[in-house]
Amino acid sequence: MYLCGVRDFFKRRRPFVERKYVVSTDRSGDIHVHVQGDLTQQDKRCVFLTVHDLGTNHSSMVDFVNSPAMSEIKERSCFIHIDVPGHEENSPDLPDSYQFPSLQTLGEDLVTVLDFLHIRYAVGIGEGAGANILARCGLAHPRRLLGLVLVNCTASTSSVADAFRSRFSRWRGADISQSEEDFLIYHKFGHVSFVPGHLDYRYQQISSDSCEPNEKDRMLAEYRSRLRGNLNPHNIKLFVRAFINRKDLLLKGCRPDILLITGTLSPYSSVIEKLYKELDRDRVTILKVEKVGDVLAEAPAKVAQSLLLFCQGQGQLTSLPPPGVERRMSRAMSMEEYDKPNIRRLSLTPSVADSPPHTKL
Repeated sequence: MYLCGVRDFFKRRRPFVERKYVVSTDRSGDIHVHVQGDLTQQDKRCVFLTVHDLGTNHSSMVDFVNSPAMSEIKERSCFIHIDVPGHEENSPDLPDSYQFPSLQTLGEDLVTVLDFLHIRYAVGIGEGAGANILARCGLAHPRRLLGLVLVNCTASTSSVADAFRSRFSRWRGADISQSEEDFLIYHKFGHVSFVPGHLDYRYQQISSDSCEPNEKDRMLAEYRSRLRGNLNPHNIKLFVRAFINRKDLLLKGCRPDILLITGTLSPYSSVIEKLYKELDRDRVTILKVEKVGDVLAEAPAKVAQSLLLFCQGQGQLTSLPPPGVERRMSRAMSMEEYDKPNIRRLSLTPSVADSPPHTKL
């Protein structure tokens, strides 16, 4: 009864997504795309391309965008939310004949979505496996992404997730088992600990300055209800296997600027710190939030502040004052003129191969 009530609550509160598209790609098949904002105003808006993590879909990104902390950024932006194949709500099982794409293939195929929607360039926001996908998109198509906001992005194949490889290899059946659900919660929240030798999971009650205990319980309940609700468990497992079988992600020399985000309770916190130390400091910034695991849900205000500063470094969202700075605007310039992207410093004149069709929406 409790979970049903939580599910009904979030169905009522889920924000409106303005437009939906199905984009056919050469290698990844059909990709469902959800758009927030008016893409015809992209010259005056910041355009974001988002990819979700394991065990969820675009709704997790929509929830973050619709958090109060993101309200001013949302008003001046357009968001293109990607559903990984088979992760749209109430999706049927992907057929046996369908070869689920690798993270590399998905990343390379995202440019098809940008071309389909006639987007010249965007800022990428990805979480977990979705961050890995977007990073590969940025490497393959550096002229199309102004920057990459990567939440808990694992670049190496050797990570905490590999400790569970043998368990994933035994995943069978149409439903998600309790142990599989526990792993996905551990991957996203870091609020469970794996006990070697016992093959068991134990929940820890963790206090946080950014998120009250009751709020954490609500988030866990929502996540569980979504896993057992409108998402297809068969397709979730295919995405998980693609994540486990990922190849190393070589971000050194990546042309788009990078903002790495993690929380101290995330199982990938040390992995993100190691990645930060390996990259060019002129191109990468890191945000590490204390006492949280799922930073987008538990600390949206801190993420929104860093996101704004990062975008302003790319010449985007310049009408908004940095956190703690009073807005000062010339009366001779309108708000929309302030929001026009300034990409001259990035020298992002697309080549013919990278340029989308010039058809207007």
